[in-house]
Amino acid sequence: MRAEAPRLLADIGGTNARFALQRPGQPPARYRVLKTADHPGLGVAIARYLALVRPARIPDVAAIAVAAPVLGDAIALTNSSWSFSTDAVARAAGLTRLHVLNDFEVLAWALATFGRDDLRKIGRGRPAAQAPCAVFGPGTGLGVSCFLPEAAGGPAALASEGGHTSLAAGTAREAAVIEVLRKRFGHVSAERLLSGPGLANIYWALTRLDNAADAELMKPGVIAREARHANDPRALEAVAMFSALAGQFAGDLALTFGARGGVYVAGGVIPRLGTAFDTGLFRRRFEAKGRFGSWLQRVPTWLITHPRPAMPGLARYLDLVWD
Repeated sequence: MRAEAPRLLADIGGTNARFALQRPGQPPARYRVLKTADHPGLGVAIARYLALVRPARIPDVAAIAVAAPVLGDAIALTNSSWSFSTDAVARAAGLTRLHVLNDFEVLAWALATFGRDDLRKIGRGRPAAQAPCAVFGPGTGLGVSCFLPEAAGGPAALASEGGHTSLAAGTAREAAVIEVLRKRFGHVSAERLLSGPGLANIYWALTRLDNAADAELMKPGVIAREARHANDPRALEAVAMFSALAGQFAGDLALTFGARGGVYVAGGVIPRLGTAFDTGLFRRRFEAKGRFGSWLQRVPTWLITHPRPAMPGLARYLDLVWD
């Protein structure tokens, strides 16, 4: 008897395209990461991945997470030049079933799979049983989703574009930064500050406010390095403001979704900040909601440390929803 064909899992972001193979009930394996900029589109990247891993049987089922709204056949990534037709990719890859999901909807599916080694708790709080959980993550953009463990008909994950909601200031300095960015962008969404490019935007706005001669965009990685080594006071201020606004945004999500099961933080930016990310400030701003401060004190917050968090979410989606 021939072995069952593996399922193809893919996590497509603005910078990287991550791939794996997985059989029902087993963990994902044969991971590879390709740069989106090195490939003209998803179909080519899938073909390249399969040529690299050379499975005994070509997958005929796939689940793909994309950093974009999923509203129909046509998909255009928010922070990448890639766009594709779901039907065309399925035909080109020989897939009988292709499921395309928002990347943070996939992370919401993954939350129940994480163990103690996949998470780092930030501050106090204990999860309420069977309560909604929220997840967000600053990366190339800012993703948001919610997991409902007891939705009608079974567990459900909510796709969202919450990263594009308007961002409020909590201090006069933050209000000044947002005003500088409003003059540049018009609408200042949460993503304009809470993302890799957003950290660069904060730093740039601070240089403008301080009338600094070096008022140019600095790369996020450079800002993170300067903050970690305490070499640049403005980098330290930018990361502190990033930490505070991230905590405020997390608190907003907890209240919006009723996320008494906890708020989970994903994305590539905060791990790269390392010890420069101020977890204490994050948590204080998380709880600083006036009359609902005591409500938020009971809500836990975690940093997701799993190296490939979307992959178990894609596998769980296929196991629970489609198989």
